[in-house]
Amino acid sequence: MLPKILLLSSSLLFISHGAKMTLTPPQYKPVFEAKNDEKLRLMFAGDIMSQGLQIDAARKSDGSFDYTPCFQYIKSILETADLTIGNLECTLADVPPYTGAPNFRSPDQLAEALKKSSFDVLMTANNHTLDAGLYGVNHTIETLRKNKFIQTGTFKNAAEKEILYPLIIYKKGFKIALLNYTLHTNGYATPTPSVVNRLDWDLIKKDHEKARNLQPDFIITFLHWGVEHQLNEEAWQRQKVRELKEWGSDLVIGSHPHVTQPIKNDAFTNNDKSYNVLAAYSLGNFISAQPFPNTEGGLVFEVNLKKTENKVSIEDYYYIPVVRYTPKMDGKMQFFALPVSPFETENNVLKMPADERLKTTKFVQRVRKQMDVHGIMEHRFSLAELRLD
Repeated sequence: MLPKILLLSSSLLFISHGAKMTLTPPQYKPVFEAKNDEKLRLMFAGDIMSQGLQIDAARKSDGSFDYTPCFQYIKSILETADLTIGNLECTLADVPPYTGAPNFRSPDQLAEALKKSSFDVLMTANNHTLDAGLYGVNHTIETLRKNKFIQTGTFKNAAEKEILYPLIIYKKGFKIALLNYTLHTNGYATPTPSVVNRLDWDLIKKDHEKARNLQPDFIITFLHWGVEHQLNEEAWQRQKVRELKEWGSDLVIGSHPHVTQPIKNDAFTNNDKSYNVLAAYSLGNFISAQPFPNTEGGLVFEVNLKKTENKVSIEDYYYIPVVRYTPKMDGKMQFFALPVSPFETENNVLKMPADERLKTTKFVQRVRKQMDVHGIMEHRFSLAELRLD
């Protein structure tokens, strides 16, 4: 049976592989042919968190929530991508209590703000997936669909996973497969009938076979793994990245440590075959209130694909440092995801206090040194490119 093609927006498509499609709310509609272009820009953001201080900052005087200001400085950069993808490290809720660590329950308005900020796809398999039990799994999925996101890694039931996984996205004539898994869920067992993709390597190998059989142009594997707050990946992770390449992955994106770890394009040989595999072991925090060393920011990872004679390859890739900016406004701390390079000028357009400027400088110096070791180039932006009002 031919796969059903479904529409998320006028230019962003994904397909299901089953005979039936039963999703709620039913905003998906059959579509037609995708436009064929030669290049595709992807941007990957790190961990999107919503901790107690962030919830307080988003709360308005009438008791409602608005996270939109958090992303006002980064929005125009994300808009330059054809697909913007992030790791949603919390559950969503439409009723209180709204809580931060250790069990994340965030207002639905976080999803609304992410959509307004140009996010298209969210990974939901991570260690906080089960923080609100079955309600959290289901309501998060439903809220993301309501806001016209593509989401994968968690499913309301096994039948839904069979239909929607591996996730295939069509964009500008490119056919991209996405896979997503988490190392653990903080000790919580998955409640029936929901499904959370675990870091089961036998399963992952089988899923790659399924993905390859769908003949995508490019396979991306998202892994929630590694050691929290550790600045380098471990040897077993490098070995697994090589295995993923042999199974079909073209790119590996990591999360969970909450600090940046290296991006590497390693070469290796196996069975007389030579490979290069591009992996970002951890992109750190896109937005958070974590107080631990090196958790004040992360990376947006830009990967540009090109299609030549129906073969897709990576043309180039860059990192974009993003730091948490927390000025006090209306008597409380605010949270902004701040791209660093446009604000490094001497005139200090944001009027940052000296201690915050120093913290930002130290963060970006460490990140640049970490990226330079492996020859990863930075994409820098001017203040004019941010199109701030």
